[in-house]
Amino acid sequence: MLITNKFGRKTVKLKTGEWALALLISSSTAALAAPAPDVVAKPAPATAAIDPLFTQPYVDIDEWRDGPVRHRYVHGGFKGTDMRFSLYLPPKELYQGRFFQYVTPVPDNENLAQTAGDEKIGFSIDSGAYFVETNSGGVGATAGPAFNVDPTIAAYRANAAAARYSRKLANDMYGPGKVYGYLYGGSGGGYRTLGSMENSDAWDGAVPFVLGSPMAAPNSFTIRMHAMRILKDKFPQIVDAVDAGGSGDPYKGLNAEEAAALKEATAMGFPLKAWFNHDKFGVHAFTALYQGMVMVDPSFFEQFWTTPGYLGFDPPESLQRARLQFVTTVKAPLDEDEATAKGMDDLRIPGTSRGSAEDAWKLAVNDGSKRTVAIELAGTPPEVGFLGGDLVVLSGEAKGKRIALRMLKGDVVTLGVTDLKTVAKIKAGDEVRVDNSNFLAAQTYHRHQVPDASYPVYNQFRGADGKPLYPQRKLLLGPLFAKGAAGTVPTGKFTGKIITVDSLLDREAVPWQADWYRRRFDAIYGKDAINRYRIYYTENALHGAAQSSEDPTRVINYIPLLQQALRDVSAWVEKGTPPPASTSYKVIDGQVIVAPTAAARHGIQPVVTLAANGGARAVVKAGQSVRFTATITVPPGTGSVVGAEWDFDGSGTFAKSSPVPKRAKSAKVSMSWTFDKPGTYFVALRGTSQRQGNDKTPFARLPNIARARVVVE
Repeated sequence: MLITNKFGRKTVKLKTGEWALALLISSSTAALAAPAPDVVAKPAPATAAIDPLFTQPYVDIDEWRDGPVRHRYVHGGFKGTDMRFSLYLPPKELYQGRFFQYVTPVPDNENLAQTAGDEKIGFSIDSGAYFVETNSGGVGATAGPAFNVDPTIAAYRANAAAARYSRKLANDMYGPGKVYGYLYGGSGGGYRTLGSMENSDAWDGAVPFVLGSPMAAPNSFTIRMHAMRILKDKFPQIVDAVDAGGSGDPYKGLNAEEAAALKEATAMGFPLKAWFNHDKFGVHAFTALYQGMVMVDPSFFEQFWTTPGYLGFDPPESLQRARLQFVTTVKAPLDEDEATAKGMDDLRIPGTSRGSAEDAWKLAVNDGSKRTVAIELAGTPPEVGFLGGDLVVLSGEAKGKRIALRMLKGDVVTLGVTDLKTVAKIKAGDEVRVDNSNFLAAQTYHRHQVPDASYPVYNQFRGADGKPLYPQRKLLLGPLFAKGAAGTVPTGKFTGKIITVDSLLDREAVPWQADWYRRRFDAIYGKDAINRYRIYYTENALHGAAQSSEDPTRVINYIPLLQQALRDVSAWVEKGTPPPASTSYKVIDGQVIVAPTAAARHGIQPVVTLAANGGARAVVKAGQSVRFTATITVPPGTGSVVGAEWDFDGSGTFAKSSPVPKRAKSAKVSMSWTFDKPGTYFVALRGTSQRQGNDKTPFARLPNIARARVVVE
């Protein structure tokens, strides 16, 4: 298959499977990238032509603004392309010769930092840097009427062009001198950040975060969906067992099938403590990835149900019960307003949260237009624990087509990533089948994707002879998805210096994947690796920073750690100041286990411990006082403790605080509390550190949380 890029006028030869996947990625990212506005460009000085696609920069807005802090806003693009960029430059007296550049998980709008509550502009200027963001080339760089594809444009070339040109503008404003640049991005943006450092010299350092390995997609999602289907009724007891003061045995009370599902997911790296809101996190980005699987490997979904070696050939009872093939007719297609009126939520992501590691993919599901986003059915399918599937059209103009489904609620189904032209053909009265057969098959796809020995979590799918236990597909999908995001399959060989920040409760980019990169870095750089990279694991953090709102008594927002990592990597590059040591950890049966104390753990996050009457669990009578004692300790060379806040009612408001000594490397705090009514309570302490010991600044205040259980009889 030959695909022509309209900007570079070059042809790229892809194999059939690669083309299908590229088609999905390009169409999905096109939906996620905001259309570039029409502009009237004024000439801007030309810069050295490094990339032939981006040789004619222009500026169409150049003005001073006062919010969120005083800065000079410069907006522009490159002629002949859909590429747009925005720069936010500090006053001259605050500038220290550097810039920070954020890369979104997928191509998006160049003005996201102007969203209310976004901290990127203020943090950059507080750090002596200007801030850069782009639309990664715009829709024309990734997709068009002919599905023109060149993943390198959105992956790093467009951002590199903006970085290079920003240096020219900075020198014009501040005077000549070296301008250091640092890129950072998470999730898909983590791929793109690492791909940028591997394929471009436009930046001096980078902070990729919540980073997935080349085998992350779709396997990180399939493994958790398999467990979600089988364990949906057992999660409350699993969560309780691994929570503070729990039994510590999540397998107690599980039957053989349930125990096997939990063991499989855990050995693949899914964090045991991350199941706490199992009923809310759904299938995440698998909504989009599913279509790529169907396009690239369509025969799998038939063979799953018909061929020995696949779970569906002789399905267990639980799989038979979960299968849905419900025939009915369409009552009415629904737009967003109509679907919302019928109680369907999570139809699209609000503009305030676009560009984040957690949410950017959701725009591919609904871009906010009046198009059909859900379908009301004439009949109500039976309850089977529906996680996703297809609407197979049996009559009408779209007969023979399959439309991806995300959710089923009563008699309404919401749509996944699908062809809009096909959806537009659906009419009331069309006969359809709600069918989750393919979606169920996808849930064990990881068993048939066993990669090389550098991925030890897959050893559970090998026999004693080292050979796979299950039939293997001809194509590994993970590297293709990674290539679609990063422009190339990440290798671990990069220019500059890198600090990765990864979350120990990550449900999407499970934690061991940062260790995969560590081993790659060590193999490539040997003794010099210590001068090239750091890896910091963040305790009690999920994939998306904003996910901390799901349960603030369990989860912290990791943005402050990214801020500190950016400051650390810039000091490393510019002054030769080595950052704090990488987090000390072990990977045991797929789980990342960090050292228990701050002195042994290293990294940059404080370590917090909490006890109720001296233990993780206290049993008391109603009205009896409970004594809570805690310690907050910073790793060596990472600043001092600046805050200790308590939550006693589970609200996540942390309304009570304890004073901490100034410049303390470790602080002990305590509080007594009385519970008047019987029940089980979880008390949380949030401890905070700051590198300079500044308890006033809003930036780089690094949090961690500890919990204790109180049973009131």
